[in-house]
Amino acid sequence: MKTTENIVEIKRDEVIEELVSNGVFKIDGKQLYELSLQSLMKEYQTVDTPETQM
Repeated sequence: MKTTENIVEIKRDEVIEELVSNGVFKIDGKQLYELSLQSLMKEYQTVDTPETQM
């Protein structure tokens, strides 16, 4: 059975992979792996919106 910590790490890794595939490598001058899942999700939502993809 996966612990909550493992699930959060897996989700965080998935978000990082998606951001990298969209050309995002740093946020506010920090490497993606240095950031919390919450910070990553904020950026992911910004990148994922249709208005920013034009």
